[in-house]
Amino acid sequence: MNMPRENLQDAWSDLEHRALRDTLGAFATGVTVVTALDEDGTAVGLTVNSFNTVSLEPPLVLWSLSLVSPSLPAFRAARHFAVNVLAADQQAISERFARRNSDKFAGVDWQGGLGGAPLLAGCCATLECRNEAQHAGGDHLIFIGRVERFARQARAPLLFYGGRYRVLGDA
Repeated sequence: MNMPRENLQDAWSDLEHRALRDTLGAFATGVTVVTALDEDGTAVGLTVNSFNTVSLEPPLVLWSLSLVSPSLPAFRAARHFAVNVLAADQQAISERFARRNSDKFAGVDWQGGLGGAPLLAGCCATLECRNEAQHAGGDHLIFIGRVERFARQARAPLLFYGGRYRVLGDA
């Protein structure tokens, strides 16, 4: 798409952090909770909207995590992780896993998947992945997972757009 130069922000000079966030927020994303077990076998998880497909052959997906996240060591060391694609009625789950509290899994219905990675109940999709590769990406670490098992339910997804949660059909 060609836009006149005067309509473009110069991302390499004086673009403000908030303006960039708002611009990036113009891209609607699904909402996921990525989960794993840490080295002690304790369940860890966090809300992620950086999830994306990389390849179908081999089946690869990616997501990224801030280098200052307290969960980073657990995910770096985990052999497997699960991507839980949240359904439209799971906004409270998204909010719970977005907070930095000690027991995000208390009262949450889940079962262990490959490598013990928690699979949350009621999601519209789950992808169980082997932690295939990790790459530096600015202030984040990019995780690439090889999908080893997956499941899908016919449920509407939870979306995030313009700084707030949405469901399909929202204006």
